[in-house]
Amino acid sequence: MDRLKVAFIGVGSISGIYLDNITKVFKNLDIAGVCDLIPERALNAQQKYGLPRVYTDMFEAFNDPQVDIILNLTRPYQHYEVTRLALEHGKHVYTEKPLGITMEEGNALVSLASSRCLMLGGAPDTFMGAGLQSCRKYIDSGTIGDPVGAAAFMICRGHETWHPDPDFYYQPGGGPMMDMGPYYITALASLLGPVARLVASGKRSFPKRFITSQPHAGDDIQVNVDTYVTGIMQFFSGAVGTIFTTFDVHYPTQARLEIYGSEGTLILPDPNHFCGPIRIFRPEEGQYADLPLLFDYKENSRGLGLSDMASAILSGRAPRAGMAQIHHVLDVLTGFERSAKTGKWIDMETAYSRPEPMVKAAFPGVL
Repeated sequence: MDRLKVAFIGVGSISGIYLDNITKVFKNLDIAGVCDLIPERALNAQQKYGLPRVYTDMFEAFNDPQVDIILNLTRPYQHYEVTRLALEHGKHVYTEKPLGITMEEGNALVSLASSRCLMLGGAPDTFMGAGLQSCRKYIDSGTIGDPVGAAAFMICRGHETWHPDPDFYYQPGGGPMMDMGPYYITALASLLGPVARLVASGKRSFPKRFITSQPHAGDDIQVNVDTYVTGIMQFFSGAVGTIFTTFDVHYPTQARLEIYGSEGTLILPDPNHFCGPIRIFRPEEGQYADLPLLFDYKENSRGLGLSDMASAILSGRAPRAGMAQIHHVLDVLTGFERSAKTGKWIDMETAYSRPEPMVKAAFPGVL
C-alpha cells in the first residue's frame, strides 16, 4: 500500500492520540518527524514511538523533501501562520481546529491552497466516526422524517481548575464557541447541510479567571473573548438550529445534541467523540429506544480525517474533512462573533456541500 509521510508541527497534549493512531491504526501514513517549540516534547515523542527525526524548527520540516503533509497541531492563534508557510513551501496541510481565528485568515488560506493545487483539510474528524455516521444514515433514510430543527449544548465551567496551561482558552481563537463549537457545527453541517444565515448573542461573565491547576496555580487570566455564547442558525435545508456554549456554568453534564424530525427525535452522541449511544423517540412507541451503530471507528480515531485526506491525495477524490468544510465551519463560528457584536443577522459567505458518507472498510485502518 502507498503511504504518505507526515511531519508534526506541535507535540502538545493532543499529539498523543495522533501519534498512537498513525503508528498503530492507519495504514497509509508514516511519520517523517516531529517538531515543537519545547524540544523535550519532540524528543520524548521520538523516543516513545521510534520516530526517524526531530526537526530543529518548522522550516526544516517544510523543506524536507520526504514530507507530503504537514500536521498543524499548534495553538489556534498560530494555525494561520504555520499553515500559510507550509502551503507556501508546497506541502499539503491538515490542521487542528479551527482553520484560523478570523475569516480573513481562512479566506487567505483557502485562496493560497487553491492557487497551489494543494489539499487543505482539518479537524474535527469525529463526524466520520461510528456515532455520527450512523446518525447520518438514519436521518438520510427518513427514520425521523424530514429534519425541522436541531439543538446543541456545550456547558462547562472552564479550564482553569484542571488544564496545565489554560490561558489561551480565554484569548482570541479560544472561548467556548471557537474551542468546542467546531465539533457541533461540523456535526450539524455534515447532517443537515450548509448554514444560510445566523444570529447570536454573547457575553464575558467574569473578566478574570483564577488558575488553581499546576503549574500556574495562583495566576490570573484576563478574559478577552466571550465565554457565554448562544446562536440561531437557519440552514439552506429549511431546518433551524440553536447552539449554546459556555465556560461559565456549573452543570452535571457537558454536552447534548438533538435533531428534531417531522416523525421523531434523534438524540446524538457527544460530537467531541467518535462513538456514543444513539436514541430515537417516535410517537408510535411513546418512549426512547436505542439504535445500533452501523459504521467503523467506534474508538478514539483522531487522525481519521488525516488518513482520509492522504487517501484522497493518492486517489484524486475529495477528502471528507476537507477545505470547504473547515472554511464553512469557520464562517459560522466567526459569524457568531460578528453577530454578537453587531446584533444583526449574518449571511454566510462560503459554499459547502456535505462530504460523501463513510464506507465500511475491508480492513481496519484502510480508507
